[in-house]
Amino acid sequence: MRQSGTWMSIWDDRILETIRSKGPLPVGEIADEEGVRIQQPSVSRRCSKLADHSLVIALGNGVYQITEQGKGYLDGEYDAENGVWMQDGDDNGAPSAGEQPGEI
Repeated sequence: MRQSGTWMSIWDDRILETIRSKGPLPVGEIADEEGVRIQQPSVSRRCSKLADHSLVIALGNGVYQITEQGKGYLDGEYDAENGVWMQDGDDNGAPSAGEQPGEI
């Protein structure tokens, strides 16, 4: 389950999900998406806030692209409030010394 930071809103999840599924989009197109349903100025403000927290990156001319942190947030792997990747134990799923990826 994703953990929303106190600065985030329900619209942020919808914006991130839209950009993830459709690719880089201008705020006007994000606002026009069925699941978003907020005005373009609000989408622009939310995208700016998401960019401040490295969940999206501004490509210019109001176009935004989701980052690895944004994808991780949607997948429940990135804590957007604290700006850190969540870990399973100490290794975050990485193989330990001498262990090959995919080995159990």
